[in-house]
Amino acid sequence: MTLTEPAPSRLWSPERRWPTTGILLLVTLFAFEAMGVGTAMPTMVRELRGEALYAWPFLANLAASVMATVFSGRLSDRRGPKPAILIGVLLFLAGLVVAGVAENMAVLLAGRVLQGFGVGFLIVAVYVLIAVAYPEDSRPAVFGALSAAWVIPSLVGPAVAGWATEHLSWRWVFLGIIPLVLLGIVLLVPVLRKVPPHAETPPVRKHLPLAAVAVGLGVVGLSWGLQHRTWWLIAVALLLLAPALRILLPKGTLLARRGLPVTILARGLLAGTFFAVEGFIPLTLSVVHGYSPLEAGIPLTLSALGWAGASMWASRHPEIERHTLVRTGFLFVATGVAAVTLIAPTWGPAFLTPVLWAVAGAGMGMATSSVGVLMMAASPEADRGFNSAALQISDMLFSATMIGLGGVLVVATAPTAGVVVLNLSMAALAVVGAILTGPRMRATLEP
Repeated sequence: MTLTEPAPSRLWSPERRWPTTGILLLVTLFAFEAMGVGTAMPTMVRELRGEALYAWPFLANLAASVMATVFSGRLSDRRGPKPAILIGVLLFLAGLVVAGVAENMAVLLAGRVLQGFGVGFLIVAVYVLIAVAYPEDSRPAVFGALSAAWVIPSLVGPAVAGWATEHLSWRWVFLGIIPLVLLGIVLLVPVLRKVPPHAETPPVRKHLPLAAVAVGLGVVGLSWGLQHRTWWLIAVALLLLAPALRILLPKGTLLARRGLPVTILARGLLAGTFFAVEGFIPLTLSVVHGYSPLEAGIPLTLSALGWAGASMWASRHPEIERHTLVRTGFLFVATGVAAVTLIAPTWGPAFLTPVLWAVAGAGMGMATSSVGVLMMAASPEADRGFNSAALQISDMLFSATMIGLGGVLVVATAPTAGVVVLNLSMAALAVVGAILTGPRMRATLEP
């Protein structure tokens, strides 16, 4: 059910201007906060004397976010997106306050957990709200803008957070965005008031709470285990993940079954192949080619611009099939990932890295937004929350796994050899993604 007739609509038409602004503002703030925390974390842990726990604010946030996506999906399928959005905002705001006033690492971790729950609840509920508030022909524009909103903060977030940490306090990374979060929810109030009563009854799914906890702990355990080569922890994580994913992902996802399952899988393959390689580009440029931190970060900035530009371009071309854009995006990612392998040796053309990585970023921009559109088109009303949560779980699971595997390769071998093997492996996986997607993603509702 939608709030309006499925007539032609634009993202910034008068009736949608404020909800669009509210959604994009909230998503931009989530991304900005995530970028800012990474920049300010060294100062935080030093002041709070928590150097030994440096990784845990990130891991605690990740675990909470994964769990919350499941709970939010179920709540959204039962009651609509409004309760999950309100719960998410309250948890996120509480997390910002708790982390912003923290005087020790325990309190900071509590704040990061609350933020993770808040973001997990909100992201899934926002996807469901898009399906309710926007007709299908407007969704490519919404998802394109949503994709850009996630990426644009990477251009300014680290710099602003670094300036605030140096000249004010790291606490402003959390406390400074509270007024803007409140503004975002105020802008959403009109559309939340118009959300109709939820009529559909979701399918019965057993053991969802246990599966949510298991997948949250499993993703974190797998990430930590791979990065630190703790094999017993990897085994435990896999034992947790195997039964949980059977419950939390559409049947056939990991087997790339046609329709919705391969669409959910595509999101994970895109995130895994891209972020596994991106994480080692600054390291390669610094260690192998002697670049400064500023110079080594330029390719990531160009990639973010490519991502945002391609997602907006795709949103302006609804005549192009979304599954075509996904396949094309995979090929762009494969090209960029394979090409940056050239910078691994000392003789490689490092100066080309910004252009090469911008190609991969453009692929992500056109593909990720299109995956969201296809997922929603294949989701009956009673399953929109479940499928939106599955999309986020696929993203986080593959990202954590591929980044961890990349770390194992680089640590276990000479840096150049490890980067070459990682890049070529991820390029091959992106090609597999291109083969599996395309027309096989055609949206079909389950009977």
